[in-house]
Amino acid sequence: MSSASYAPSVIRADVPGSFAHGVFHERHPKLLRQVLDALPYGPGERSAVERLLVESTAGVLEPLGADAPDGARWLAWGEGLWGRPWGEAPFLWAESYFYRRLLEATGYFRPGVWQGVDPFAPFKAAELGGPAVDEELAALDGLDELPEDRRAQALVSSALWGNRADLSFRITAGAEGATASGLAADDGALLRAALERAGSAGGSVLVVADNAGRELLPDLVLIDHLLAHGLAARVVLYVKPQPYFVSDATMADVLAALGRLRAASSPAAGAVGGRLWRALDGGALVVRTHPFFCAPLPFHDLPADLRAEFAGAALTIVKGDLNYRRLVGDRLWPPTTPFAEAVGHFPSAVAALRTLKSDVIVGLDAANVARLDGTGTPWRTDGRHAVVQVDPRA
Repeated sequence: MSSASYAPSVIRADVPGSFAHGVFHERHPKLLRQVLDALPYGPGERSAVERLLVESTAGVLEPLGADAPDGARWLAWGEGLWGRPWGEAPFLWAESYFYRRLLEATGYFRPGVWQGVDPFAPFKAAELGGPAVDEELAALDGLDELPEDRRAQALVSSALWGNRADLSFRITAGAEGATASGLAADDGALLRAALERAGSAGGSVLVVADNAGRELLPDLVLIDHLLAHGLAARVVLYVKPQPYFVSDATMADVLAALGRLRAASSPAAGAVGGRLWRALDGGALVVRTHPFFCAPLPFHDLPADLRAEFAGAALTIVKGDLNYRRLVGDRLWPPTTPFAEAVGHFPSAVAALRTLKSDVIVGLDAANVARLDGTGTPWRTDGRHAVVQVDPRA
C-alpha cells in the first residue's frame, strides 16, 4: 500500500507515556525554567512565560494578539484548532506554536529592550565557546592526510552526528566502527553519487540547516568541502528567520560559527572559515531564509516560491530531526515505508542526514526494525541512532 493511498495517524501529544506527551509535560517545563534562569527578564516577561506553561500543559490554544506581525498567518494555520486543548493539535503544529508563543512571552517582537533578543542565545554561545569545540576544530588538521573518499565520508559523518558531543570532527576512518552500529539506514553511497552528479552538472546543492553551534560547524565544513572539491557549483544554506526550537540556526548563528572557524588556532579550521567567508562574498555560498521554516507545517505544504527554489536544485540536503519530521510528515508511518515513497512530494532529489530524536521513521528494512525493537531501548528517540537516506530521482 503506497503512502499516496494510506496516511497513518498524525502524532499528537495527548497520549500519556508517549514521547510527544513527555515533550510538553517534562521537557518544556525544564526548558522554560532554564530560559528564565539564563536571562534577567522582568516581571512581565516572567509572568507571560509562566502563563504559557500552564496554557500549553492544561489549557486550550489561544491565538496571537491582533498586533502580532505574523498573527494573520498563524490564525490561518490554526483554523479549526483554536479553543481546543493543546494535546489535540498535531504534535508538530503544537510544538512549533509553543516556540512562537515563547518568543511572544519574552518580548522578542514587541518594541522594547527585549525586542530581537534570542532567548536561547546564552545556550548557543556556551556551546560554541566551549573547550570541546577547540579539540574538534583541531582534529580538522589531520583530515587532509586521509584519502579523498575517506575524508568525504568523515565529513558527512560529522555533519550527521554533529550534535553528539562525543563525536563531530573526531569521526575519521579509524573511528567508523563507533557509529556504524548506530546507523539504522545508510545510503552513503547514493549520497556520494548524487553529489558527484551535481558537481559534474554544475548544479546547486541546497542545505536546510538544523541546529546552531557544534552542529552547524560540521555543516559548514561539509559545505566548504562541496565547494572546494567541485561537488557543487553553488550552495544555498537555509536557516530560520527567527529563534526556533531552542538551538535552530539563524543568520546570526551562521556568522558566529564562521567567526569561530576563522579565529580557530587550527590552521585547517581557519582556512575553512576564510574560504567560506570569500564564498559568501562572491556568491558561491548563499544564505537564505523564509517564513515557512518557522511554520507548523510539513514540507508537503511548501509555498510556491520556496517550492520553485527547491525544484531548481541538483540535490537538497535536509539536516536534523525536525526537518525530517517535516519532510516525511509527522505521522506514525510503518518504519518499512520506502523513503522515496514518503518524500515523493518533494520537488528535488533529496537526502536526509538525521539523528533520531522523535518517533517518526521510514525507510528501514523489516529485519533491522525487528533488531532495533528487540533491544528494548527507545531507539527512535534517544539520539543514539541515525539515518543517511537519499531519494536520488535518477
